[in-house]
Amino acid sequence: MGNSRSQSGPRFCSQFLPVEQAEIDGLFDALSSEKQRPDTSPRSFSLRAVKSHLGEALPPEMVTRLYDGMRRLDLPGKAKGPSESVSREQFTMFMSHLLKGSSEEKSLVIMKMISATEGPVKVREVQKFTEDLVGSVVHVLNYRQELRGWTQKRGPGPPPGVQVLAAQLFSEMELRGNEELPGPQQLDRDCDRAVIEDWVFRAPHVATFLSVVIHRGFLLPRLSLDLAPLVPERHVDQERVFQSILDVPSVIYVNAHLPREQRHRWHLLFSSELHGHSFAQLCGRITHQGPCVLLLEDRDGHVFGGFASCSWEVKPQFQGDDRCFLFSTSPRMAVYTSTGYNDHYMYLNHGQQTIPNGLGMGGQHNYFGLWVDVDFGKGHSKAKPKCTTYHSPQLSAQEDFRFEKMEVWAVGEAPGSQQAQRNRSILAVDPEAQALLEIIGRPRHSQGLQDVPEDE
Repeated sequence: MGNSRSQSGPRFCSQFLPVEQAEIDGLFDALSSEKQRPDTSPRSFSLRAVKSHLGEALPPEMVTRLYDGMRRLDLPGKAKGPSESVSREQFTMFMSHLLKGSSEEKSLVIMKMISATEGPVKVREVQKFTEDLVGSVVHVLNYRQELRGWTQKRGPGPPPGVQVLAAQLFSEMELRGNEELPGPQQLDRDCDRAVIEDWVFRAPHVATFLSVVIHRGFLLPRLSLDLAPLVPERHVDQERVFQSILDVPSVIYVNAHLPREQRHRWHLLFSSELHGHSFAQLCGRITHQGPCVLLLEDRDGHVFGGFASCSWEVKPQFQGDDRCFLFSTSPRMAVYTSTGYNDHYMYLNHGQQTIPNGLGMGGQHNYFGLWVDVDFGKGHSKAKPKCTTYHSPQLSAQEDFRFEKMEVWAVGEAPGSQQAQRNRSILAVDPEAQALLEIIGRPRHSQGLQDVPEDE
């Protein structure tokens, strides 16, 4: 399908549709018309041309990797080995394999991007490639102003979240042999193409990140790429200046584990920084708001939280379903899903004498996988050896921890319309008053008497 250039011997067949192939051909023409070295063929382009075309859209190390991956591809019927410049056929094959190819084809290109040598590469080389790939995704989205409201934390060197996400992605690679070696020895092991192919198949983010680097680096509008499932649109009421606990790599990681229909939009419901250290405010702002992501940063810098698949309700029973999960984003990224052992997914209670008052996920009373106490600022994460509901380890640095920062984000479609917001009663406007009524069991007499919003 699509177009391919004629050549001697077996023919490489591009997987692009005609309209897509036209864009690839146009990009090659643009690159080959850039100012070249004197010894560069007029029907090819050099590294200098790629650097000139991309500017600062991608980090220099990724630009070089892309170029090397192109020129090291062996064409059917042509001499093997790296070429001095990139031909149209090499460029089309590179793009077709990375954007449209199978795990086998993608693994071939990745091996060429990693090393000039034929055969296996070292594990440490794959690790460095992974760090460069994740860093390039964050870089290009920031450069193209496509972070969708999120901000990348500034500081010297690569952002910590880049290294943590790269480590998580790298950890999904399975080496042959069952023996476990210490860190330095593990990194010196060989990694062949079959391992890379299995990694690409096992870790979809590898292919997704490569697509983002190509699409947003070279700007290919005719080759569709929906960023919404990767980076959700961020909404904070009244456009207040607000720096989330999560950096961009952490948002990408957590968002990837949400149900697909809830990945495109995050709306801030509660922040201890904006709304105060108040459990009543927390309850009033997060109840009846649909699925939510809850985040905490303890005083030791550990960042962790949970996904609540259903609306939170203040009641003495457990709630939720097996779509809920716990997660950690610092010092390592991991997601812990339901074990099926029990249904203690979510718990939110206040004002009771005989059972715990607070917010919990997983485990049991007084022994939660994640617990935020009604005495706001205190919590615990208990797991000896693991949380029964989610099989999660201790998420916080200390079993009983203290925290300064907490956030809750509604994910997916916003519940209600603007008209419904305008028709809310004073109790709905004041979440602390609403929560207090629920806690003491008093009815809300105005509920049900408000105007019903018209269908839009």
